[in-house]
Amino acid sequence: MVRAIILVKSPKKLIAARLRKITSVSDSFPTSGQFDAVAIIDVETLIQIKDVANNIQKISGVDRTETMVEVQ
Repeated sequence: MVRAIILVKSPKKLIAARLRKITSVSDSFPTSGQFDAVAIIDVETLIQIKDVANNIQKISGVDRTETMVEVQ
């Protein structure tokens, strides 16, 4: 299992709720600061992280994302 955190920049309200609808997003919550929301994802392989990030970037209003992968 691979865990990653995707930081999301979006001026849209309720972006965290939209993130929760994406497959593999185990949790999502709004934040204040440089990014507006965080999505925590759990997938089987590293390549799936890219797929989830691409799906997040397709959400209307998402300006940019930054992905951090858990290292064990």
